[in-house]
Amino acid sequence: MNTTGKPDTPLLDVSDLAVEFRVPSRGSVFSEDSKDIKAVDGVSFSMARGETLGLVGESGCGKSTTGRAVLQLVRPTRGHVVFDEEPIHEFWRKKGQKWVWDHRLLDLRRRMQMIFQDPFASLNPRMTVETILSEPLRNFDVVQGTQRREKIQHLLMTVGMDPRCMRRYPHEFSGGQRQRIGIARALALGPDFIVADEPISALDVSIQAQIMNLLSELREKLGLTLLFIAHDLAAIRHVSDRIAVMYLGRIVELADAQTIVDRPQHPYTQALLSAVPIPDPTREQSRQRTVLSGEMPSPINPPSGCPFHTRCPFSEDRCRTEVPRMRTIDTGHQVACHLVE
Repeated sequence: MNTTGKPDTPLLDVSDLAVEFRVPSRGSVFSEDSKDIKAVDGVSFSMARGETLGLVGESGCGKSTTGRAVLQLVRPTRGHVVFDEEPIHEFWRKKGQKWVWDHRLLDLRRRMQMIFQDPFASLNPRMTVETILSEPLRNFDVVQGTQRREKIQHLLMTVGMDPRCMRRYPHEFSGGQRQRIGIARALALGPDFIVADEPISALDVSIQAQIMNLLSELREKLGLTLLFIAHDLAAIRHVSDRIAVMYLGRIVELADAQTIVDRPQHPYTQALLSAVPIPDPTREQSRQRTVLSGEMPSPINPPSGCPFHTRCPFSEDRCRTEVPRMRTIDTGHQVACHLVE
C-alpha cells in the first residue's frame, strides 16, 4: 500500500457530494427539453484508514452512483472528495465539450479500486484469467515477465483460487469463483481503498457468506479501507464498522453498526431492520413491524420536504415542507429526521 497521510487523518472525506444526470423530460432522446435527476444529493461522510463503511438502501437510492463518484468514475456535480489529503474532485479538466481526468487522478487510480456487482459482466469473456489480471499490472507497469506471472498466481491464491486456472475463461467458472477473480483484479495494484459495489447480490445465498468472509479477511490482512455497498442490511452489519443508510440520494442515518441494529432512530432504518427475519419463531411472531406503503418516489420528481415523508407512517405537516438536516444525537450517531430531537 502507498498511504502517505497522517495516521489520525481520514483516508477519505466526502462533503456535500451531488451527482445529477440530464434526461429528456418528454421521454424522447431527441427532445430538446430535459430534466436533471438528482441521483446523489448532498452526501457527506468520512472514513478512517482500515475502516469498513456499509452503505445501505433500496435499489435506485443512489448507492452505486455515490461509490462511482467517490472514485471519480463519474464527475460530481458539486461537493468535495478528499482522498489521503488530495482534493481529487479538482482533478478534472475540460477538453472541448467533455470533461476528462487530469494526470494526477490517473496517478492515484492504482490506490483506489472497485469490485463490481455482476462478476460475469465485469470480466471480459474473451480474455483468460491470466490476461484479465495482467491488464492492470501491464497498464501501470508494475511487474514484467516471470514476475508478473508469479504475481498473478499469488493473487489467485490470496482469494482462494487454484493458480492452475489461469488459462481458463470466465464462463468456465461459477458466480462465486468469478467474483473472486474480480476481487483479485481489484487487489492487483495493492490499493488502499476499495469500493465493493453490491459484490454479493448476484450470487447464491450459500456463496454470499464466503465472499463476505473473504473481504473481511483481506481487510484485516492487507489493511484495506472498504466502502461496502449493499441493499441487505442483515448481511452488511456483520462486516461493517459503521453503517450509512441512504434514501433517495441522501444519507438519512449514520452510526456504528451495533447502534444501527440496536437503536435505529430514522423510521426508514427501522423499516429496513423490521424486514430482517429473526431465527426465533417466538420473537419473530411477537415483534412489532414497521411496514412502509407505496414505492420510493422517482428522483426525476422528488417530493418536497423530507424525501421519506410520502412513505413514513409517522410524518407530520413539517415533514412535507421542510427538508430535515443531519444532526448528531449521540457520539458518532447522526440522523436526518424532524421526529428525532
